[in-house]
Amino acid sequence: MQRGTFSIVARDKRTGDYGVASTTAAPCVGAFLPFAQEGVGAIATQAWVNVNLGFQGLELMRQGLPVKTAIETLLSADEGRAKRQVIGIDANSCYGFTGDECSDSKGHVLGDDFAVAGNILVSVGVLEAMADAFKKSKGELAHRLLRTLAAGQEVGGDKRGKMSATLLVASSKPKLYHNLRVDCHDHPLDELKRVFGICEQMQEEYGDDDDGEVLRYRVATVRR
Repeated sequence: MQRGTFSIVARDKRTGDYGVASTTAAPCVGAFLPFAQEGVGAIATQAWVNVNLGFQGLELMRQGLPVKTAIETLLSADEGRAKRQVIGIDANSCYGFTGDECSDSKGHVLGDDFAVAGNILVSVGVLEAMADAFKKSKGELAHRLLRTLAAGQEVGGDKRGKMSATLLVASSKPKLYHNLRVDCHDHPLDELKRVFGICEQMQEEYGDDDDGEVLRYRVATVRR
């Protein structure tokens, strides 16, 4: 299944949170692309998708492998690796891979605490805008991820258009807005922001008195 997409994985060094956000011109990006686990890391798998890079990558990382070693181990046994695109992050490093057979414009950019990647973009300037936006952003990780997607969309994003978007944050203090999907919408990023705002307001009304146990089971575990 081919997906032209632009995505970010990132960590918050202060809180230990990990996050993934993405938007694309295909439906249901949240069903297959984002993987995150509290205390372990985050992975985004795209282009010709292999979800095992997410499932098994996080499992290898949980066992102690660095993100680069974990993903490269899986790619080495993947006959379709030339069509894959994947980015990942752990507590100490980030990693990116863009196969030669991914559709242009394509590529990935690595930073100190983030990685961005995309394919079938209007230009690689989308990735540059995303990287710059994340580096300049401040505040809670979920907000920073949304700003980064918005920066990519503002310079053109996916050359085919827009359809779905997703946001996933794995945190020791999960929030209602840490696991959101827009599956099919004319303006998915705008809709994601709208839903985010509603959930954020509701979270403020609920407060943070409980330990987020119910949300933790849904948000801060490997995406199944």
